[in-house]
Amino acid sequence: MSIKQKIQELVTRMARLHAGGGEKAVEKQVASGKLTARDRIRTLLDPESFHEYDLFVEHKSRDFGMAGKELPGDGVITGTGTISGFPVCVYAQDFTVAGGSLGLAHARKITKIMDHALKLGVPLIGINDSGGARIQEGVNSLAGYGEIFYRNTLASGVIPQISVILGPCAGGAVYSPALTDFVFVVDQISKMFITGPEVIRTVLGEEISMEELGGARVQAEISGNAHFFAENETQCFEHIKRLIAFIPWNNRKQADAFPPKPPRPDRPVEGIVPPSAHEPFDVRDVIRAVCDDSDFFEVQEHWAANIVVGFARLKGRSVGVVGNQPQVLAGVLDVDAADKAARFIRFCDAFNIPLVTLVDLPGYLPGVDQEHAGVIRHGAKILYAYSEATVPKITVILRKAYGGGYIAMCSRHLGADFVFAWPSAEIAVMGPEGAANIIFRREIAAAADPESMRREKVREYQAKFANPYIAAAEGHVDAVIQPAETREYLIHAIEVSQHKDEVRPRRKHGVPPF
Repeated sequence: MSIKQKIQELVTRMARLHAGGGEKAVEKQVASGKLTARDRIRTLLDPESFHEYDLFVEHKSRDFGMAGKELPGDGVITGTGTISGFPVCVYAQDFTVAGGSLGLAHARKITKIMDHALKLGVPLIGINDSGGARIQEGVNSLAGYGEIFYRNTLASGVIPQISVILGPCAGGAVYSPALTDFVFVVDQISKMFITGPEVIRTVLGEEISMEELGGARVQAEISGNAHFFAENETQCFEHIKRLIAFIPWNNRKQADAFPPKPPRPDRPVEGIVPPSAHEPFDVRDVIRAVCDDSDFFEVQEHWAANIVVGFARLKGRSVGVVGNQPQVLAGVLDVDAADKAARFIRFCDAFNIPLVTLVDLPGYLPGVDQEHAGVIRHGAKILYAYSEATVPKITVILRKAYGGGYIAMCSRHLGADFVFAWPSAEIAVMGPEGAANIIFRREIAAAADPESMRREKVREYQAKFANPYIAAAEGHVDAVIQPAETREYLIHAIEVSQHKDEVRPRRKHGVPPF
């Protein structure tokens, strides 16, 4: 056979394998509103940048009619490419081939590209669209999942891991996305659950649809398993590209710096925070008023909305922002908010991204439900995450900072490098009203006009403690600044602390309150 004939044979083989599960299967995939696996990779990566590996891998299964059955690529596409010039490793399960089911060869292709990502020090992106374990391969398919989970854990904190759910992701398969750093879902397409509707119907006698059980909105708004929600696949891929621009390739690098841009002039920081501690405001307005180009990329926007986390830039450099959201539950910390913040803080610390914390909260959320849900254990996670973090940590107290909430939101006592406070800051054990009612209980009760006396004592407490100056006098606050100075102080603090060096006790690892 001549070289020309061999090349033609290669082209023919590749064309057959690129066709996936065949024309009818592809038509069915497209009719369901989904892109094919190859189209997803093409849409996500830079044009002509994808290089595929292991196209010719074949399964070795012989049982239950599998002998001699051709499964192109064994139902998964793997390779490398770039996103806006950033190198990435990627795999995409192909639902047109045996429902994207995971067999041993399928799993080995995924673990191989995971090993490449770890060795090369580049982000790993997994596009999940699979019916789950390939039943015909029995324990081998389960072994494959275990190998993937193990590598997810090894790569954690070393390279960014991104999971994209673009179809079903059920049973044990959901634990790989759960082990990664960010999970993307798409409305009406993404499905994640441990136990399907059929099993629930059989065991519990309850009727529930896949969308109600584990659809994209459920994962983004209720469970908190998803970090980003998109209306369609194209929007989802744009979100991924935006995320990649904010984070580094690996834990030995810094995120790439961009040309600095001032905040937009239509977003002045003055006047955002109302003078009354009882009036809400949107903390995202403060973030956009101080960050480059007023560009803020929020993470888990739809879950635990009483705290806001996400990425921004200050003088071109990526920062992670954590802020209480007074518009929701007055910005209190509860079970979900603590989990959300702690995980984001640990990601930023693992990947050398400085942390900026904006504080306005009355404390931890009280109540029987929270106590029974484990607010003590969950609430401790944010304390652990901030204390553990060694990246530059800068805190700005905007308004209320009461009780345990003051400590938890990256106070000086948890290792903040710089703590600034606006003149509107109130730093105390509790709010003036509650404190006055306790401290001056007898005087108020004995007064001829108890309500008038109560108001007087509230004002007395406010004058004494509900301001930033007592904390500043003790050195717990480094500077009381004007709101208009916030961006300047943040940029300077990050610049002078970017080479900080902290010596911690030698240990294998800590034991956070998981």
